Amino acid sequence: MSTSPYHEQTLPAGVRSRMLCGINGLDVHILEAGGERPGRPLALLLHGFPDLAYGWRHLMPILAKAGYHVVAPDQRGYGRTTGWLNQYETSLAPFGLLNMVRDALGLVLALGHRRTALLVGHDFGSPVAAYCALARPDVFPSVVLMSAPFTGPPAFAGSSAQDEAPAARQANPARELAAALAALEPPRMHYQQYLGSRRANDDLWHPPQGLREFLRQFFHVKSGDWPGNEPHPLKSMAATEFARMPAYYVMEQGKTMPETVAALQRSHAAPTACGWLTETELGVYAREYERTGFQGALQGYRVVSDAELNSELRLFSGRTIDVPSLFIGGTRDWGPYAAPGALDVMRTKAATKLLGIELIQDAGHWIQQEKPSQLGTRLIEFLDEVGSVVP
Repeated sequence: MSTSPYHEQTLPAGVRSRMLCGINGLDVHILEAGGERPGRPLALLLHGFPDLAYGWRHLMPILAKAGYHVVAPDQRGYGRTTGWLNQYETSLAPFGLLNMVRDALGLVLALGHRRTALLVGHDFGSPVAAYCALARPDVFPSVVLMSAPFTGPPAFAGSSAQDEAPAARQANPARELAAALAALEPPRMHYQQYLGSRRANDDLWHPPQGLREFLRQFFHVKSGDWPGNEPHPLKSMAATEFARMPAYYVMEQGKTMPETVAALQRSHAAPTACGWLTETELGVYAREYERTGFQGALQGYRVVSDAELNSELRLFSGRTIDVPSLFIGGTRDWGPYAAPGALDVMRTKAATKLLGIELIQDAGHWIQQEKPSQLGTRLIEFLDEVGSVVP
């Protein structure tokens, strides 16, 4: 396995890259900081799509300086972590949320820890972190969710839990929403439906503008730098409300994601330079995805609509996150509003010890890359608040 992208020019001082073998069927690639001193409490950082462990590179030294052993893995399906089947025609069970919890649990133990002091999940890493805290609070005694709110596990039909949390049932696009979006003029498609399709991997892997340029455009239009991001709560689950979101969330039917972000890029002048994602750093992403493609990363979007895997989550029907928790988004990130009412459900029902819902000023979706200092300060404050719980 090539290690050329992770030379000293691409990682901050004090952050190293290494492999841990035999973890829940995987050989896991991690970035690590602060682990040279034994006895430090563990901070585990879980990335989302289409990020990598590399997305936490700016935050890791901040937490290490504060006294933590900081670890960010390439999650199952991503980057240099191996042991998963890289194809569309494969069982989705290994990519189910509960197996991703097993990945995180196995990693904690393989690192020589009994539990984490801090667990942070961003984007698709957010539901993984949420189920870690819900299923194993003894190992994950605090949790921070970023960009994607948690509305609780699915309920059994006719149960009181289902009646109490209707928004939780609607957190994923329903078949009725897909039909309603398709009936708009022009017809639309929710991005999760597109990313779960058979065509998505090839579209993203071999875009007309080139892989590097597609990644540049995708990161840019979802960031605080893109002028088109003016997020706000949606009033309902109506298709007309969803259509108010940028086209990278609700796409024009028939267009690919590379076509969509290229058009958005043209609609607003791009900045001449990006301070939080340099050309060298963008090159890391481009080389990793050029090698692996996107199918492993896209499996999560197929899991969302898999009836059997969603049924598996009913094991936790009615359960709440009962460890200290925090939600963090960006003021220019649509993620907190992508599921109407989700933030309110998390605040009032799904997390019983929620210490705050906070939006970092001028941050877009990539908070840990765009505003690492502000994020690091808030995470350390959170750890101080729950100091009686963490190691």
